[in-house]
Amino acid sequence: MVGGKKMRQPTSRPVMGGKAGMGGKSLPASVAAKLSSHGGKLQPPTGGVKKKRRYRPGTVALKEIRKYQKTTELLIRKLPFQRLVREIANDMAAGSWFAQGVRFQSSAVVALQEAAGSYLIHLYEDTNMEAIHAKRVTIQAKDIQLARRIRGERA
Repeated sequence: MVGGKKMRQPTSRPVMGGKAGMGGKSLPASVAAKLSSHGGKLQPPTGGVKKKRRYRPGTVALKEIRKYQKTTELLIRKLPFQRLVREIANDMAAGSWFAQGVRFQSSAVVALQEAAGSYLIHLYEDTNMEAIHAKRVTIQAKDIQLARRIRGERA
């Protein structure tokens, strides 16, 4: 201690920072090795992936809600839904007299798809109301079970 003040001990590592391009400092060994192997020119890293932007939790969900409330398009993809309908129909037809399979008009599949989408939307609306009633913002399985029970779909 000198005059009531503590003296700083010198550190073994060099001071980094300051303004770039001020010269006078030598390069770290790893950078110097790269420069010498590439003829003195530092190459930019190849295959560098730009970091994807992260939104705060809930922002994307609200954006999607606004998007889907504006549109009238079908929310369930057509081909996966069509495969599901055909699979269920073939399973039901397996034990009956029309075992060759069932054929559907395309408008019938679209009508089923519209009805299924509408059912799911209303179920999720009821589920969300029950989560809010329970002073939560996250829906849970018990909310869906309660919504179905109130509707009389499940005992």
